[in-house]
Amino acid sequence: MLGKACSAVLLLMLGWHCAGAVKDLRPDITDQELFWGADQYDFAIVLPAAGLDCFWHFAHLGEHFYLHFMVQWVTGVAVDRHLSVIVNAPSGLVVGSVDDARGEIAFTTKETGFYQMCFSNFHNRFGSMQIFLNFGVYYEDSGDVRNQKEKEEIKKEEEKKELNSTLTTIEISSVRVQAHVFHMWRFYNFERMRRGTDYYLLQSNGNYISTWSTVQSFVIVMAGYLQLFFLKKLFETKPTTETDKPRC
Repeated sequence: MLGKACSAVLLLMLGWHCAGAVKDLRPDITDQELFWGADQYDFAIVLPAAGLDCFWHFAHLGEHFYLHFMVQWVTGVAVDRHLSVIVNAPSGLVVGSVDDARGEIAFTTKETGFYQMCFSNFHNRFGSMQIFLNFGVYYEDSGDVRNQKEKEEIKKEEEKKELNSTLTTIEISSVRVQAHVFHMWRFYNFERMRRGTDYYLLQSNGNYISTWSTVQSFVIVMAGYLQLFFLKKLFETKPTTETDKPRC
């Protein structure tokens, strides 16, 4: 009986300890190290009439922050393709603003933290719009900052082992190629946004022409019908009888 009681108490203690919530999954890593790295995002959102939507992106001091946006289509009454975009620093200062149908905001970050990007559709009180976004951070000196410490250690080992300088040349060339490929990807993404805008504009014009053609055809048919109706009224005669004769 004593052994069973001790086992039950031990199980309860272990169960209570295991059921506790884990407050910190990686206590050996700081918040800045968790967010360290170059990344990019591209997606589309729909802003309602007079709507406002904001996004946040983390960046370290000295990184290159960029934001591309383009209005793809607008629906509603009295539409306006202008979009108001504001980028705020973590301290609350405005670091960039654009009021146009398409644009780019790029700068070198002066603070470490979350940068806020707000998109406002206040120009359209009765119409919504779809926006394509492309934003992120990149680094000119290195292609992958997450492995910066590992690269520094590799360089030290290479210096100690006195390796051939060909490896350094290959590494520099690969970093340059990676940077050029990344910039080509940015330009391709911007061209894709422009093509999407042209497609939606063509589709909108086609719907506009079809709608007004239908309305004009209906107006022409109704006008012809009304003309025929009034002409028949002019030649309308009543039958005469002995008691009901036409008067002058």
